[in-house]
Amino acid sequence: MQRALLYFLAGTVVSFLINYFLLGSEGWPLDLYYGIAFGAAWGMAYYLDDEQFTLIQKLGISFILMTVLLVAGIFIFDAELAVPAIIRFSMVFVAYYVLASFRRAKSLRK
Repeated sequence: MQRALLYFLAGTVVSFLINYFLLGSEGWPLDLYYGIAFGAAWGMAYYLDDEQFTLIQKLGISFILMTVLLVAGIFIFDAELAVPAIIRFSMVFVAYYVLASFRRAKSLRK
């Protein structure tokens, strides 16, 4: 759990810095929101990369987190700005498991 939180924080900071300084900022609150979506995806993917979670549980938990991100984004910004965060979350979450699928253990934890 501690390492998943570390990945969340590191992913958030790195994504925020890249969005803010390199990709053209649309305002620091929006860049922070996108950074949180990226960090949450990376941390959640790492946390769920365990044999105790079934595929259905992994998908269900990720869907719940995407819904929370979407509702928060719509509440703070609007739907047009919240949807890209969900796309980023989905891409990072899927990329994590695609990379893991190339390993013999089917996990990036081991």
